[in-house]
Amino acid sequence: MASVASNGFDSVLAALTTMQSNVERSQKSQAHQFLENFQKSPDAWTATNSMLASSGVSAEAKLFAATTLKGKITYDLDQLPRQSLPALRDSLLSLMVSVRDGPRPIRTQLCVCLANLAIQMIEWKDVLQLVGSTLGNKAGDCVLEFLRVLPEEVTEGRKINLTEEELTARTRELLEENANQVLVLLTQYSQSSVSAASNPHLLECISSWLREIPAVDVVNSPLFDAIVNAISIETSFESAIDCMCTIFRDTREVDESIELIQIIYPRILSLRPKIAEFAIAEDLESYKGITRLFAEAGESWVVMIARLPTEFRGLVEAILECCARDRDRDSIALTFLFWYEFKQMVTLDKYKQARNQYTDVFGKLVDIMVKHLEYPTAEGEDETDLFDGDREQEERFREFRHQMGDVLKDCCDVITVTECLGKAFELIQRWISTWGSQSTSTKVPHWQELEAPLFSMRAMGRNVSAEENVVLRQVVPLIVQIPDHEKLRFQAIMALGRYTDWTAQHPEFLQLQLNFVIAGFEHKSKEVVKASALAFRFFGTDCKELLRGHVTQLHNFYESVLDKLPPASQEEITEGVACVVSAQPLDNIYPMFKLYCDPIIRRMMARANEARNEQDETGRLAVADYLQLLTIFVQNVQPYVSPTEQNPAVKYCQEILPVMSAIAENFTKSTPILERVCRCWRYMVLSYRTAVLPLLPSLAQQLASGFENSRQGCFLWATDSVLREFAAGADFVDNTTSQAIYTFFERQALAFLRIMNDLPPSDLPDVIEDFFRLLIDALIYYHQKLLPAPICEPILSASISALTLQQDAPLTATLHFLRDLLSYGTDHPNSSSFGERNQDSATNSLQIQQTVKRLVASQGEVLVQRILTGMMFHFPRDCFPDASGVLLGLFEVMPQEATVWVKGTIGMLPAGTVRAAEGDRLMASIGQKIQVGDMRKIRVLMQGKSSSPAFSTGTGQVCGH
Repeated sequence: MASVASNGFDSVLAALTTMQSNVERSQKSQAHQFLENFQKSPDAWTATNSMLASSGVSAEAKLFAATTLKGKITYDLDQLPRQSLPALRDSLLSLMVSVRDGPRPIRTQLCVCLANLAIQMIEWKDVLQLVGSTLGNKAGDCVLEFLRVLPEEVTEGRKINLTEEELTARTRELLEENANQVLVLLTQYSQSSVSAASNPHLLECISSWLREIPAVDVVNSPLFDAIVNAISIETSFESAIDCMCTIFRDTREVDESIELIQIIYPRILSLRPKIAEFAIAEDLESYKGITRLFAEAGESWVVMIARLPTEFRGLVEAILECCARDRDRDSIALTFLFWYEFKQMVTLDKYKQARNQYTDVFGKLVDIMVKHLEYPTAEGEDETDLFDGDREQEERFREFRHQMGDVLKDCCDVITVTECLGKAFELIQRWISTWGSQSTSTKVPHWQELEAPLFSMRAMGRNVSAEENVVLRQVVPLIVQIPDHEKLRFQAIMALGRYTDWTAQHPEFLQLQLNFVIAGFEHKSKEVVKASALAFRFFGTDCKELLRGHVTQLHNFYESVLDKLPPASQEEITEGVACVVSAQPLDNIYPMFKLYCDPIIRRMMARANEARNEQDETGRLAVADYLQLLTIFVQNVQPYVSPTEQNPAVKYCQEILPVMSAIAENFTKSTPILERVCRCWRYMVLSYRTAVLPLLPSLAQQLASGFENSRQGCFLWATDSVLREFAAGADFVDNTTSQAIYTFFERQALAFLRIMNDLPPSDLPDVIEDFFRLLIDALIYYHQKLLPAPICEPILSASISALTLQQDAPLTATLHFLRDLLSYGTDHPNSSSFGERNQDSATNSLQIQQTVKRLVASQGEVLVQRILTGMMFHFPRDCFPDASGVLLGLFEVMPQEATVWVKGTIGMLPAGTVRAAEGDRLMASIGQKIQVGDMRKIRVLMQGKSSSPAFSTGTGQVCGH
């Protein structure tokens, strides 16, 4: 595309038109590239000014120009000579006058431009006076807009190219020294006319300057009356609510703000009638605003409410009224944080009086929440369509119910679980007495009124003690007799699943509940079946001792339903029966393990034989699902066995290891199968620890050959568990075994290096992550062998290659390894020791330190290049702390050499990437920190500078608008 045309912007307009047109992607890509280059170029200064001043340019193009100009001022101000900045300032002021009646987004961007210029133009001392005198009579709203954005840009815009000292001084000049003047100016404006007092721009400006102006000064000025009165005016309502909530936040330190709160509180309470007013008028947005007002006041003053429960009861009742009148449930969520924080306060012993005084409020809150839990009533003929086909609304309602359930838990903490459960029990009894006799197999009247208290019982289950002996004894027999309605059955089963720890202490209620849950597996609703599987998991987990004598009958049930369930439910019911198996006497573990898992093995082998010939993934995924079921048994069946005796669970694992090895060998291209095989092997090690020693030779061989054949990182993940469990010094592990494990590790490392030699890192992100996580443990347990080994140098080279990646997880693993490696070049390595197992890791020999320094000397320059360019160009933000930690490690190990490497890397960067003055300043600061030995400050310098505008590639603006 052509360069910027003679008038300065024709080609820019053409590119913008192309971006908005229905043209080929290649043309849009070309236009996008042109606009990006334009934004970075010096020509953008004059072109954007011309576009903004031209009457023939569209509002969209002017917004693009204003956005570009903002980026130029923020990032590229050094492209202009300092003596031209006053002209730029005057031009911006003139443009602001010209757009005073235009679209607000353009005006806002120009105000941001002027604010950023004011921050960086430190010689401009009369900022507010000049802006006020220039714009005051011609563009009053522009003055307010500028005043609004100035504190935001100063305090939040951290990409300004000033030193911390310069920015601190400029902040003091622009904000702190002008706060009183701004307060006077805003007060005068508010008193200039009735419309001015309720101008939303005024209220937004007050909110912004409350960063600097103490709330007490605003409340004691005429501005406070303007704010309160503006709440009653529709056009200024939202801005006034925002402003008032900002004032609340400034009064959170209640001991310091008690006199201020005493002024504000009655004014806020006088607005309570608006709750009913907005509810009756069905003004949803205003209702949300007034709810937010009272809720945020409660959050800010919650300590005061707890201290003075009588005086502040009106505020709590107002918040409760907001909850009660919210028929559409659009605003009630705004109160949830208040109820949580209020609960946190009144449950403290020191606020016991407040707790006693507010028990009635929390009791009413339970009633309100349970009522809001009710599903809506279907309006059409289809009684199952409760949301008129809006699935998104239905999903939001389901999520919302769980939030309301959290509020019910808060109420349990205040007025006791028994009282809250009692309210749910009363509602269930009321429904049964009113509608129970009218229910049929096809029609359940007003089922919503029964389902809501069932859900509330489910929500409160976590708070109920196993010793509760009043309500549950009465309600459980009622729950198992509810009508067979899909949503009622689902909620009843889910509720019973929440009380299994209670059932474990009350075995007389187990049979009727378990029968009810097991019957749910035959229900026509898939959701009820899923709920039954989840509930059965909890019964098996918590009631395993009660069910241990029924393990054979449960096997028959398990076999009858397993193939009918979706994978997630198969896992849940498997966990339930696995827990029952784990409760068997030691001599019955092996036969029960075999009884349950042999059929799973047979199913898996049958599907594996079919899947070898299938083109789709269905059969392979089925094999992976069966492997997961085996893993669940391995995770849960962990009998305690003396180290001198054979573990019956390991005996069974020995039998199935060849089968799993065959699966891995025959499906080297199936990631789901290989991951599940490795997961199962890993849990064999984690569950049975050194008892798996008889399996170790075969297991290590399979892990090694599997990794070489498949190149899947899961084999390294499983290798890590073996390495940690059988490291030198572990209990019951001899030196021969430990040495064999290290040899096994080196084999895996060599295989990884061969793979890295064949493929680029971008093709191996998961393998790289797993390998360097393995290396982190290898350094802890085998650093004496690994660091001097010939393999260590290519490993370091591989880590440097991995730094070209852009994904968070593999980069983090690589950076963690590098930090640990560099720490062994010092006398304080990043290893922990517990007891006597690895005490040599607490100190570091001089020989190891010299070895690491030789490694770093050979590749440190390339490592610095990768780290610095990564931080400047492509590392995810979350990787910055670890990347700067690597640089710190380099400076600690070899400070002089690291300084040379950093300077050389900065000199190699593309022209314009780093401003010369900024680079010199950085190197001088590093030199000073090295001289005084303050290495930690170097990390701060590197982390800050690598992300600063002086170390950027341009304005950073995307040419969207």
